[in-house]
Amino acid sequence: MKTANLLKRLRRVRPRTRSELAAYVQTYLGFKIPSKSICPDHDSPLDYLTWSFSAEQPKNKPEPADRTIINNNDCVVWANRGGGKTQLGAIASLLESVFLPGCKVRILGGSEEQSQRMYEYLRVALKNGFSDFVSGKIKVQGCRFVGGADVQVLTQSDKSVRGHHVQRLRCDEVELFDRDVWQAAQFVTQSTQGIPARLEALSTMHRPFGLMNELITTAGENGPRLFKWCLWEVIEKCRDRVCSRCPLWEDCRGRAQQAEGYYNIDDAIAQHSRSSSQAWQSEMLCREPHRENLVFSEFKPSRHVRELSYNANLPLYRSIDFGFSNPLACLLIQIDTVNDRVLVLDEHVKSRTTLAEHARLIKRRWPWPVEATYCDPAGRQRNEITGTDLTQEMAALGIPVRWKGSRILDGVELIRSFLAPADGKTRLYVSNRCEQLIRAFQCLSYHRESNGRLSEKPEKDGVHDHIIDALRYFFINRFWRRRSMGEKRY
Repeated sequence: MKTANLLKRLRRVRPRTRSELAAYVQTYLGFKIPSKSICPDHDSPLDYLTWSFSAEQPKNKPEPADRTIINNNDCVVWANRGGGKTQLGAIASLLESVFLPGCKVRILGGSEEQSQRMYEYLRVALKNGFSDFVSGKIKVQGCRFVGGADVQVLTQSDKSVRGHHVQRLRCDEVELFDRDVWQAAQFVTQSTQGIPARLEALSTMHRPFGLMNELITTAGENGPRLFKWCLWEVIEKCRDRVCSRCPLWEDCRGRAQQAEGYYNIDDAIAQHSRSSSQAWQSEMLCREPHRENLVFSEFKPSRHVRELSYNANLPLYRSIDFGFSNPLACLLIQIDTVNDRVLVLDEHVKSRTTLAEHARLIKRRWPWPVEATYCDPAGRQRNEITGTDLTQEMAALGIPVRWKGSRILDGVELIRSFLAPADGKTRLYVSNRCEQLIRAFQCLSYHRESNGRLSEKPEKDGVHDHIIDALRYFFINRFWRRRSMGEKRY
């Protein structure tokens, strides 16, 4: 009885060091947090929780004069599938609510299910020993604490996010976020009652140049603090296995013998056997995202991106994909006939702008004479009100256009043949100014059908497809030789 009473009293004592925090979580939440970083430049899960809870600075950092409150900035947590990100986010939210009176925490997942998953971890903890800290009922979408703190679950919508001003926002699986919702989330956090504001982004990284990739790129000295761990930081200790016979040996190289985590080795072996190499590297080892579903997996920035400038001795072309709510995309392209290369010099991408304004901006930005401007064949469709089509309107604005009908696959294959021709000689180069085209090359993926199979056509994602379409129209008009659908000029 004395031991039980002592533990009950100690539950209310805030842990003030890294070791005290680990012991507290193991004692009262039954979760032993891995505390060793196994791979070079990686962190341990305990490093993140220690930093987030502000018990003390992570390893190799000077200890602050006041351990209780450290003015933390935002952070990004990049970890493997099953790496404990969601559970650790829930633990951090619980500890803040218990030991930081007045702290307002919001949980926002990449989907409603993901938001609820983090909150469910917190609800289970509350019902298993922390109910005395709760004020009122533990509701489906949130709960309040005796000290004035509260936790609420937000849904993946702009409306749900706007209007909140709280000290903590935890975004789980940000790779799945709608970009408008992510943008709205940037204005949620606000420091009040002596509690510094912080936004935490937790996710596995799946996509090259996806949202998580952008966050990782900006993290560092002048950006959010980056925490990274992979399977080897969370796998259980390997004790009685023969390394030479283990399917994980090529990646493990004995790392699991140093580990102290919870991830079952047999589960890891099973997942390794049924996943592709690229998916395993990305999802479990937190290496470069897999490219197996990408339309242009041949594209490599190191190979295809370089500094380019206008050459008055080479023919110049423009190629346009029309849009209003979706962006209008226009590319400036030259053909180096001597070296048999296509050079994409610049891009113009803008949404919610009139055609007249686009024409003005394009002509002002690129004042040089052009051989031709190519466009989307759909631009021929007549407006029911004006009786004209976009191709005629562009011609009236001083930009006569040409078009040629084709299948999407024809244009995709033409682009591929210039990116990685069979003879190994690259024939397509992109200027480093074309940031959106470069991103589209690395992100545009194949559409997945309802049966789970990949379509032959690229995904119309509204972000990366438009500028690729503009490039496709150029290749169709310049290099596709079939004439069955004809060529038109306006």
